[in-house]
Amino acid sequence: MAKKPHMNLVVIGHVDHGKSTTVGRLLLDTGQFPAHVVEQYKKEAESKGKGSFALAWIMDGLKEERERGITIDVAHKKFDTDKYYFTIIDAPGHRDFVKNMITGASQADAGILMVSGPDGIQAQTKEHVFLARTLGVQQLVVAVNKMDAIGYDEAKFNAVKAEVHKLLKSVGYNTDKVEVIPISAFIGDGVKERGKLDWHKGKTLLAALDDFDEPKKPTDLPLRLPIQDVYSITGIGTVPVGRVETGVLKPGLKVSFQPSDKQGEVKSIEMHHEEIPEATPGDNVGFNCRGVGKNDIRRGDVMGPVDNPPTVARTFTAQVMVLNHPSVIAPGYTPVFHAYTAQVACTFEELQKKLDPRTGQVKEENPQFLKTGDAAIVKIRPTRPMVIEKGKEIPQLGRFAIRDMGQTVAAGVCLDIEKR
Repeated sequence: MAKKPHMNLVVIGHVDHGKSTTVGRLLLDTGQFPAHVVEQYKKEAESKGKGSFALAWIMDGLKEERERGITIDVAHKKFDTDKYYFTIIDAPGHRDFVKNMITGASQADAGILMVSGPDGIQAQTKEHVFLARTLGVQQLVVAVNKMDAIGYDEAKFNAVKAEVHKLLKSVGYNTDKVEVIPISAFIGDGVKERGKLDWHKGKTLLAALDDFDEPKKPTDLPLRLPIQDVYSITGIGTVPVGRVETGVLKPGLKVSFQPSDKQGEVKSIEMHHEEIPEATPGDNVGFNCRGVGKNDIRRGDVMGPVDNPPTVARTFTAQVMVLNHPSVIAPGYTPVFHAYTAQVACTFEELQKKLDPRTGQVKEENPQFLKTGDAAIVKIRPTRPMVIEKGKEIPQLGRFAIRDMGQTVAAGVCLDIEKR
């Protein structure tokens, strides 16, 4: 059978609105778990007096998580629908969700926003939606969960749906394109079968996922390939390895590695130990490159064509969202920025504007500091040369996570660049 198109799906929303249970339910209803495993989980959950967590437990393999009833680990799960092959990026709460969403392969093509029927939209729901928008999650479906807890009440669902539409419009989503679906992830209504939600004339959750547009491979953008490793192979020469983010890689191409500022020519390309005629976005490849030595380039460099090389920033302007900082961020703060395969310490040089995280409107010019929950436009100076691209032009290389003290403190997207 032909390979189904692949999509990365992120599940976002407030901490108790049923993300794990919904993911568990999607996996269960698409046949990813043997029935006996599910029975075993149910028994175990009931013996601990947490019957309703059985499905979420499928997701939360960690013992500590079971005791606490929350999701800590980021679980990568896969399932198939009629049309797509999905990888779920299960987003715990704030911190890991962002790190995951921004780094590498987890750039989500689409998202499920969870909203609890009994509780409606919460502050965290708003932040997650703003973040999803900032980070380029183009397609969303909204699941209004826990319908069983409100007696499958249609009027209550419609009220939450109106709230959701208002929120999505405020950050710039086209609500005509976003399905809002009532579900009970715990019981299973509205996910694969309608169950007690037969008054809902729209799609079930699984059917709505198949309505997503297939993500376009950014082959029309200039070639950008962040380097993961560089090998020296006897009899072949220098073999850099990395994943094509944008554009197309072909033998014969004259390439530039930045910020190392080295040039070479691609001789051949290999994927899974087989030579291939070209590599397109998403392909993890090794390639033989003439003219560069193993010590000329390194992890964190980005390769592009000589006539359109990767952009090296002296400084850049970015829109950031502070997710989790124990105190405040002021000018001079120098944490580590993680973008594609690079990790570079960068300094917050100017805090230019504070934005309303729900709407993106300017709240304050030249704020003194930023704290958790703030969104802002800032000027950043990398402590050593770093490749970054404008998010509007090459989004795959325009996003970054900011880490400090072992956690993701902020996330952002590059708006403008002062070139080296």
